[in-house]
Amino acid sequence: MPKDYARTDRVAEQIQRELAELVRLEVKDPRVRMVTLTGVEVARDYSHAKVFFTTLNGSHKSVQDGLERASGFLRSQVAHRMKLRITPQLKFVYDSSVERGAHLSQLIDQAIASDKH
Repeated sequence: MPKDYARTDRVAEQIQRELAELVRLEVKDPRVRMVTLTGVEVARDYSHAKVFFTTLNGSHKSVQDGLERASGFLRSQVAHRMKLRITPQLKFVYDSSVERGAHLSQLIDQAIASDKH
C-alpha cells in the first residue's frame, strides 16, 4: 500500500475524532445533538472530505442541514486544531448502514418468531 494512502487514512481518522468532539461540545444547533460520525473519506489532494453520519432521531435531513450550516465553523476549527496545509471542504453524507442493519435484524427476528408458531 502506498504511503500517501496511509497518510490520508490517518488524516481522515484524526478529522473524524476532531469533528466528533466539536459536534458534541461546540456546535449549539439542537438539530445535531443525536448524531454519530461513522467515518471520513479524504480526497488524496485533501481538497474534500466526505463525513458520514447516522442519527438516532430518525430525521437525517434536518441533521444534515444542521451539519452543513455548521460546516464553515467545523472546518475552521479542524484547521486550527490539526494545522494542515490544506483543510478539506466538508461534505456531510447520511450513512444508512446502521438503519439497514437494524431493519435486517428486525426481519430476522420476525422470521424466527414465525417459525416457532
